[in-house]
Amino acid sequence: MMNEERRKAYKMRAQIVKALAHPLRLEIVELLAKGERCVEDIAKAVDVKRATVSRHLTVLTKADLLNNRKEGLNVYYSLKCPCVMDFFGCVERVLKEQLEEKVKLLRKWQTGKGK
Repeated sequence: MMNEERRKAYKMRAQIVKALAHPLRLEIVELLAKGERCVEDIAKAVDVKRATVSRHLTVLTKADLLNNRKEGLNVYYSLKCPCVMDFFGCVERVLKEQLEEKVKLLRKWQTGKGK
């Protein structure tokens, strides 16, 4: 049986993965990996309304993935842990392996060996 501490750790991991589980949030995180940005700049860069970007930034902030600071009327966001980009690299390796397997299967099928 799993102890309570491990269960909490899995729950915390799941909250982070859940916060990242949206294409626009992934795009925002990748943008912030290049440096701090204000909401307006993020909205322009991802070509989405500011209100939509703000909602997604809130999700990422609640998951403790972002830092933010206010300067005048602007709020600036940055990645709290840039190592999250390592996770993206891992995901891309998985996608590459999946694609390679699909290509192999297609080639077998095209040559009649997959029948």
